[in-house]
Amino acid sequence: MELNLAEKLAIVKMIYSMVYADGVVHNGEINEVSKLMKEIDFDSNQIQYAQNIETEQSIAILQKMTDVKKKGLTKILEDLAKSDGFVHEKEVELLNSIFVSISV
Repeated sequence: MELNLAEKLAIVKMIYSMVYADGVVHNGEINEVSKLMKEIDFDSNQIQYAQNIETEQSIAILQKMTDVKKKGLTKILEDLAKSDGFVHEKEVELLNSIFVSISV
């Protein structure tokens, strides 16, 4: 999935929102994020920058992505939610909120 910088940062923002959704960072999530760093091609500097972006701004960027990219984001976030072996209620709520907001 070829992403521009704004899309990449918005996705990274959502990834980290998902990691912290249940209040606990699990080893499975850390491993999944490491894998995603290579897949999406982002680094620790971009992570810090993405965390400073407002959620509403990220959602606005994600809304403008193509359906193919939105489906890719859906898979990324669902896989991340499952990566610790348990999908927490807060992760489900966040997934639903993101998916409704970007019309997936």
